[in-house]
Amino acid sequence: MDSTRVTEHPTSHERRQSGAGRPSTPADPRGALLRTPEPQRAPGALPAQPARTGDAPTGSAPSTPYGRHGSSATQASASTDTPSPSGTGASTPSPASPGPEHSQPSASEPDAHRPRPAPEGIPAQPGTEGDRPSGNSTGTDRRTGQGQPHAGPMPMRRDGDRLRFVGAATRRIARGIDLDEIVMGLCRATVPTFSDAILVYLRDPLPVGDERPTGPLVLRLRRTDRIPEERDTENGFMPALRPEPNELSAMTAELCEVRPGGALAEVLRGVRPVFADAPAARAALPELLGDELIVPTGQRAILAPLRGRRRVIGAALFVRRPERMAFETDDLLVAAQLATHSALGIDKAVLYGREAYIADELQRTMLPETLPRPTGVRLASRYLPAAETARVGGDWYDAIPLPGSRVALVVGDVMGHSMTSAAIMGQLRTTAQTLAGLDLPPQEVLHHLDEQAQRLGTDRMATCLYAVYDPVAHRITIANAGHPPPVLLHLGGRAEVLRVPPGAPIGVGGVDFEAVELDAPAGATLLLYTDGLVESRLRDVWTGIEQLREKLAATAQLTGPDHPPPLEALCDEVLDMLGPGDRDDDIALLAARFDGIAPSDVAYWHLEPEDAAPGRARRLARRALSRWGMEDMSDSVELLVSEVVTNAVRYASRPVTLRLLRTDVLRCEVGDDVPQLPRLRQARATDEGGRGLYLVNKLARRWGATRLSTGKVVWFELSRG
Repeated sequence: MDSTRVTEHPTSHERRQSGAGRPSTPADPRGALLRTPEPQRAPGALPAQPARTGDAPTGSAPSTPYGRHGSSATQASASTDTPSPSGTGASTPSPASPGPEHSQPSASEPDAHRPRPAPEGIPAQPGTEGDRPSGNSTGTDRRTGQGQPHAGPMPMRRDGDRLRFVGAATRRIARGIDLDEIVMGLCRATVPTFSDAILVYLRDPLPVGDERPTGPLVLRLRRTDRIPEERDTENGFMPALRPEPNELSAMTAELCEVRPGGALAEVLRGVRPVFADAPAARAALPELLGDELIVPTGQRAILAPLRGRRRVIGAALFVRRPERMAFETDDLLVAAQLATHSALGIDKAVLYGREAYIADELQRTMLPETLPRPTGVRLASRYLPAAETARVGGDWYDAIPLPGSRVALVVGDVMGHSMTSAAIMGQLRTTAQTLAGLDLPPQEVLHHLDEQAQRLGTDRMATCLYAVYDPVAHRITIANAGHPPPVLLHLGGRAEVLRVPPGAPIGVGGVDFEAVELDAPAGATLLLYTDGLVESRLRDVWTGIEQLREKLAATAQLTGPDHPPPLEALCDEVLDMLGPGDRDDDIALLAARFDGIAPSDVAYWHLEPEDAAPGRARRLARRALSRWGMEDMSDSVELLVSEVVTNAVRYASRPVTLRLLRTDVLRCEVGDDVPQLPRLRQARATDEGGRGLYLVNKLARRWGATRLSTGKVVWFELSRG
């Protein structure tokens, strides 16, 4: 018996595709609908025959299942075989007869053309002329001497091919961060290498973490991918009626409610992938896809449930076209791996999306949703996170209206850009708003913020700049706690960095803060910012401040010396100075345009706390309205001024102040030395008083009361006719 003969067992991996003599049809490398009719065997093409014991041809080494080669002794013996005479049981194969697919090259060809897949790539599948295995000019394989197979996605014929494909596909799926990237990675990795079309269904809505879904289980078609091909309706993955547009997603049901106890529910509960011809899948697929879609028969479709860490979150359907080799049993393991990695990635993406949503909501609620519109100043702001993956930080800005038409401008920066930094920032911002409501001086506000930061923890540090603008006096008072100095852009186009004592950061403790009072001329613009705007790895903070000053001056030159640049456009221009490497920290920006209130639009008096004060207040208000040409408002203004002044002089021990401001509205402010704030109440029929604030509430456009360090101010506004 010839010692070189070995027994070959045919495997599903080594079967040759039929139709080798048929002209090849190039395939698009991205994916396709299964519409091609069942292939017909070309005349003269012989089907691949499994090797039989004792029939190993001489002149080539025998192949083992999955392409494993025999021993070196066998290979050496095979390379020296000569044709056996007739009747010995071994014959030389003719060129027309198919030889083994995975034969060992002869010794005369030491450089065998064995495919070496790239370590990070998905195994290449021949789909065009350039993708075919190397051959000679006659179109035959150099190793087997047989004709080239037709072009198109080829089956994976070895266990090694499957392992390499699964490794590359799972790496591609794992690269995704959000839900769409992961699902797209699954589709792109499997079409056309593993399947010709794929449909991915996910739960709607997707459960997050340990949440228990409520309501029925509903699957929504999330994404499809396919190999494009010519429009035909013969046998294939086609609906009964061809739809328009010709897309796979338009042919399937977008929503599918899984019936409890139904066939689809049983398949999903089983978790394991199943072939389309399995009894459970035959009933489950029409429920999933709808009755209009026809699934190829046999093992040409795999339904794979997607199970996350706790529950089934969807399903994937892999489909092959009729002319391609059907799925094999080992392909169920490949589908299971793809489904497992995709489901775990989707679970992580959903959790990441929830965390990003919480971070966005936290940051949004920590910062002012809208800026106020105080009298005599216009405001604009910007906030940029450090990166898309870190959307929360410790930077904040605020604008707080104060009594006397003043406004407090605040900008601060807590160390870091994490959820903890954002939480500390929120507490400091709330504390600053409370302190501003007490009308404390800027240096006192920073002192109390420093105490609050020390109560939050020993390592809770922040920088802050607090400024108060008075539109009547055209002055601004600023106190600084280790923050970059503000920049003032004058009306003529000159930009200057204000000389403000730097101070120590908030949270150091045991330090004093100093406030300075500066001119704030009408038409000037004050820019408050955090260090993320001017400091980065590529430049120090003072270089950035100088670049900011030059940027403001250059922007002001575009509008001329008599017209300040628009605030919103100015903020955008400032952010344009950021380079590619300048986004190391989050950025908060607050711009304030000082319009001020002209002295001719202000009327101010002191009234002694006596019974004649209300009458005198009515006369003074009537004269001021007459001087401003607003006599039509005299009756309403006199009535409301009389009621508010009467309440003030009833309890005051010092002179009462009365001030009228003419802007886009008429504002009246009455101040006294009593800290108790008035409250609106409903007077009874027998009460002689208690109706003053009720009249103010009915006639005034707005009204309010603010506590001061020396008393309070009650104010109201009336719309100008």
